[in-house]
Amino acid sequence: MEAYALTDIGRVRTMNQDYIYSSPEKVGSLPNLFLVADGMGGHRAGDYASRFAVENLVIYINRAGDGSPVMQLKKGIEAVNGMLYEESLKREELKGMGCTLVAGVVEDNILYVANVGDSRLYLIHGDSIRQITRDHSYVEEMVAIGQMRRGSEDYNRRKNIITRALGIGREVEPDFFEVDLEEGDYILLCSDGLSNMLEDQSMYDIITGEGSLKEKAALLIEAANRQGGVDNIAVVLVNPSGREAGVC
Repeated sequence: MEAYALTDIGRVRTMNQDYIYSSPEKVGSLPNLFLVADGMGGHRAGDYASRFAVENLVIYINRAGDGSPVMQLKKGIEAVNGMLYEESLKREELKGMGCTLVAGVVEDNILYVANVGDSRLYLIHGDSIRQITRDHSYVEEMVAIGQMRRGSEDYNRRKNIITRALGIGREVEPDFFEVDLEEGDYILLCSDGLSNMLEDQSMYDIITGEGSLKEKAALLIEAANRQGGVDNIAVVLVNPSGREAGVC
C-alpha cells in the first residue's frame, strides 16, 4: 500500500484549520487508517477542533483492541465527539467549535468509510471518479427533496453550510459506506478546499496521470490554488496496491 498526505493554507485564509492523518501501517488492530478533518469556529477554535478530533481518534483506535473497522470507527467517532463537545464547554474561546471528519480503512480489498460533514472520499476506478461519501450540507439536503438544483447560483452561495459536525452537540451520527476495491483503484480523501475548487474530471486527470503520489498530491493542491485557493486544502491520496508509503 502506498499513501501520501498533504495540506496547504490556500491563497486567502490566514490559518490552516484542516488536519490530516495517513498511516498505511497498522493502527491498533486496524491494518491502516486515513483521516481528514476541516475545522470550524472562531479564532484558533477550528484549528483546535480538527487537530483534537484526529489526534484523539488515533489514540482511541490504538487502544481499542479488536473489532471490525466500522465498529471501531463508530465508537471512536462517538467518543471523540463527546470529548470535543466537553472541551467547547470549558473554554469561552472554544465555544461553538467543531469539525468535519472523513475516515477510510482498507481491509481484505474492502474500503470502509465514515464521514461527518462535507469532507469527502472519492474512489477512482477505471475511467471514472465517484464520490463515496454524502455531504451533510444544507444544499445537498435541499437537492435531495427537490428544492434546489446542484450547481445553481443558490447552491454555490450556500454550499458551505453543513448540517452535521463533530463537537457541536453531545451526540453525532456518522454515515458509513463499504466499497469493494480492485487492482488499480485510487482513494482520495479531501476537504472542501479541494472539492469546491476542482471539477471531478480535473481531479481524475491528475490522479491517473504520470508521477508519484507525492507529485499528484502537490498537483491537486497547486490546481486548487490556481482556481483561487479560497479555503484550506487537504489531500490524502492512497494506492491500495502500491508498494511504498510516504507522508508529509
